Amino acid sequence: MTNFPPPGAGDPSTANDLDPDPTDDVGAVADPTTDPITEAVADTASPVIDTRNTNLDDGLNRCPKCGSTDIQLRPSAGMLICLFCRHEWAEARLDETIQNGDLTTLKGTTIGSGAADIDTAADVLTTMKCTGCGAEVVVNTAEEMSARCHWCRHVLTVNEQIPNGAVPDAVLPFKITHDEAVKLIDAFAGKRKLFADRAFAREFEPVNVVGVYMPYMVVDSNASADVSGQGEIQTRKYKRKSGDNETTVYDADRYEVRRHIDFTVDDLTVESSAARANFDSSANTNNIINTILPFDTENAVKWNASYLTGFTSEKRDQDVDHLVPEVEDQLLSIARSQIEPSVKRFDRGVRWERERLEVHGTRWVSMYLPVWLYSHYHEVKGKGMVHYIAVNGRTGEVMGSVPVSHRRLLAAAVAAGGVIDAGVIALMVATS
Repeated sequence: MTNFPPPGAGDPSTANDLDPDPTDDVGAVADPTTDPITEAVADTASPVIDTRNTNLDDGLNRCPKCGSTDIQLRPSAGMLICLFCRHEWAEARLDETIQNGDLTTLKGTTIGSGAADIDTAADVLTTMKCTGCGAEVVVNTAEEMSARCHWCRHVLTVNEQIPNGAVPDAVLPFKITHDEAVKLIDAFAGKRKLFADRAFAREFEPVNVVGVYMPYMVVDSNASADVSGQGEIQTRKYKRKSGDNETTVYDADRYEVRRHIDFTVDDLTVESSAARANFDSSANTNNIINTILPFDTENAVKWNASYLTGFTSEKRDQDVDHLVPEVEDQLLSIARSQIEPSVKRFDRGVRWERERLEVHGTRWVSMYLPVWLYSHYHEVKGKGMVHYIAVNGRTGEVMGSVPVSHRRLLAAAVAAGGVIDAGVIALMVATS
């Protein structure tokens, strides 16, 4: 634990302590050289919340009205629909089945049963026994979460929380339809077609816009943070000449600044796929997935594989322990932003020298979130790059990357009588 210096310690110019009540819930951006110290409350029990959908343990998700197993999601309504009798219904919201309570009382580490550690030895192939006819059906959970019995035609869905990470605690259903996603992506690309590579515009096909459920951990947290450093308030500004040179001089009073904040975070969303979290920016732009956050995760429902019918999915490969550093880093960033309003009086800025995060408790649930995705492979001088455009499957938020034609950029610059260098082109490509 870091010991903070007493008020007034440090620089002799710290004559007047303007530091407000240290319990104010407010702060500022830390010095990049600062080494944060994180403390977590020891947890010996690690309670597990049972999030299994026990109504589907037999592998058959039947229509409650007619008993058919031909079921899929209707995105425009966010409801499951029976393809036989057209009856619609939805699973219960996960929030309704988990006692959230007051987050300020959250202690230790609690996880949903779908967020349990992955058994790396677990097979992705799952054999299911059809309760309709008794046949055995194999489902490759790396590619799909349902299969049709080849004898009686019942649809079998993987709803048991198998230990390979393929079945989460909850799923947030698509709300944006495929047609809506295509229009959003087309409009996004259309605004950038002036300098876009011709092949991109020529090869755009709506059929290539696919719906995919991405794996995330959704985390609730109860934490505290302390930061301390030096802040300055300007007292005078004047010019000083030395020959032909003129220098602006600032005088300032320096103060020791310390802040403490207790805070809670509800539904912090963190990627649980290592491939998505550690992207290769030289080969693809899949980092755009995080730019379409946030999702309305409070509306996520208990897991039912029928929500994935007609969509693809990626299973998580990261356990809670792997994601703790990322969560703690985001919690510290949240604490800094909350503290910032309280140090605005220090008009010359605050240099944070020490900071500490103490995590009192966390709750983790694994969740599939809906994304519409379009990809385009672009090659220039033998070097390839995969460009992605993503649409939030709930809100319609769009972000992406469009390949730029350097020739068209240069032609436009010449036509405008301007000069554009390679560095500017690179910047425009990166931000397109």
